Amino acid sequence: MASNTMDISGSRANISRLAAQSATVLEQLRNEVRNSRADERREPIFTIGRAAELVGRTPAAIRDAEKDGRLSAPDRTATNRRVGYTLRQLNEMRDVFGTRPSRKADDPISVVAVQNFKGGVGKSTVSVHLAQYLAIKGYRVCLIDCDSQASATTLFGYVPDLDLTEEETLYPFLRYDDMSSLSYAVKKTHFDGLDLVPANLRLFNAEYELAARMATGEGALLNRLAVGIASIADNYDVVVIDPPPALGAISLSVLRAANALVVPLPPTVMDFASTTAFLVMLEETMLTLAEHGYAPDLAFMRFLASKVDDNKSMQREMMDLFRSLYGHDLIRTPLKDSAEIDNATARLMTVYELSGPITSKGVRDRCLTYLEGVNSEIETEIRKTWPSHAEALRRSGLA
Repeated sequence: MASNTMDISGSRANISRLAAQSATVLEQLRNEVRNSRADERREPIFTIGRAAELVGRTPAAIRDAEKDGRLSAPDRTATNRRVGYTLRQLNEMRDVFGTRPSRKADDPISVVAVQNFKGGVGKSTVSVHLAQYLAIKGYRVCLIDCDSQASATTLFGYVPDLDLTEEETLYPFLRYDDMSSLSYAVKKTHFDGLDLVPANLRLFNAEYELAARMATGEGALLNRLAVGIASIADNYDVVVIDPPPALGAISLSVLRAANALVVPLPPTVMDFASTTAFLVMLEETMLTLAEHGYAPDLAFMRFLASKVDDNKSMQREMMDLFRSLYGHDLIRTPLKDSAEIDNATARLMTVYELSGPITSKGVRDRCLTYLEGVNSEIETEIRKTWPSHAEALRRSGLA
């Protein structure tokens, strides 16, 4: 017995030592990334041509508005060239020209959960790039990180368990029934119009606490996230949720709060098998929620082929299967595996933040084409849920 006790004690000491060493090295790596870009502008910058395209006016109209004082003059270089426009300046243009794409007061807020109970499918990558794309298009967006691994939070420049306390995450709102607003946890990001409710490792505790309380009959806890979103809904057009990759109390809360699902699915047999199990569990989960009076009401659910590699014959076969099986429920544009995404993530950034290619212009352009294709389809699905956008969608042939 004594020998066993010593073995356990020694193992714990070894794990503790390795955890401390790993944490120290990770902090050093993160600090290196921070220092290397301390003076680097992380918000996207747009040429006047791209700004005009996004705002919905011509470059000439923008220049005229600058000349007559409706728009502030842009920053210029020493040679009097425009340095480009920030997203904040684009949104000022939209306000001046009346081209904001926002939902109207009678339109429901869109709450999109990027959900799959399997990890490694690209869930956080899709969530963050979708949120940033929508912000670039002029929507008011809030990204809620519900995953204790906090990948989405990290991509916004936070070191979750060093920069954030549990009081700054979703955790207190899920834990305390007397809290009426989620606004305490909302943080501005470097993307104008995009806010973040961050996460850190302490959010993992909520899984056990909520499950234990639900077991005693506190079914109303399933509705807490929905209540929190409702408390800040007037400030946003779209809420994007990045849930944990597992079926637990928080995932149940996410499914209750969401009115749309995007399901990332890499084209491999194992991921397909996992997603099939996810759909079975999803059906059972929705029945469970309905029994508690919290049945989800999904405006749409779309499957997204993620991490696609056309060079692998098996993946090409799986893509054919997806198209046959899911039909119109499959987003037409696949999100292909890209070194540009991998390299941006390694720098704790996203492709939309990069001022130029990390790999090559061709690789970056292809990556942006995939991202724009995926996100524009989701944007259209969101707009279809807003009655005020129906006529514009019909005119553009998207209805």
